[in-house]
Amino acid sequence: MIQFADGRRLLVAPNEDVREFVTATYTFDATELVPVTFAAEPDGLGRSAGSTPGGWRSVQAGDLSVRIRVAGPTVLGRALTLVPDAVSTAPWFCAISDPIARVVLRGVRTRGSAGGGRREYYGARGQHRVIDVQASWQGKDLGSLTPVTPPVTFGFGSTPAAPSVTTITTTIDS
Repeated sequence: MIQFADGRRLLVAPNEDVREFVTATYTFDATELVPVTFAAEPDGLGRSAGSTPGGWRSVQAGDLSVRIRVAGPTVLGRALTLVPDAVSTAPWFCAISDPIARVVLRGVRTRGSAGGGRREYYGARGQHRVIDVQASWQGKDLGSLTPVTPPVTFGFGSTPAAPSVTTITTTIDS
């Protein structure tokens, strides 16, 4: 999901099934079917970025190319390790944490409408800081890391403003 500075929202999806599911849940001005790849590059000690901070993670999706360097957990990330996954991902917990998330992380929601009468819940299980980025759109450098402001407008909530990677479990009730 990409949102441009002028507010346009674009979904880049790897296949029609993904496009259909995501557009039933979020709002876009356009969609494109493109190859999408993800890679977790090891850090300098040979550890995978998928299991420990320090390495690079990269995404290629059509005209979008992104590499992010992930660091240690945020304060929220440390707090999330204290909550068992079965609790943090449960819809009831997402519902009671939503008012807190709205205040602490402006724009962030942990529950809302998924469209078509469905409810969606985001259960956060971890969060790590992003400390560097190399990103381009259609070959043009997108610049340095900055806060996400204003919030994105794909659905009922946004991302945290501070650059981070949040591990979530999404539950959609029909």
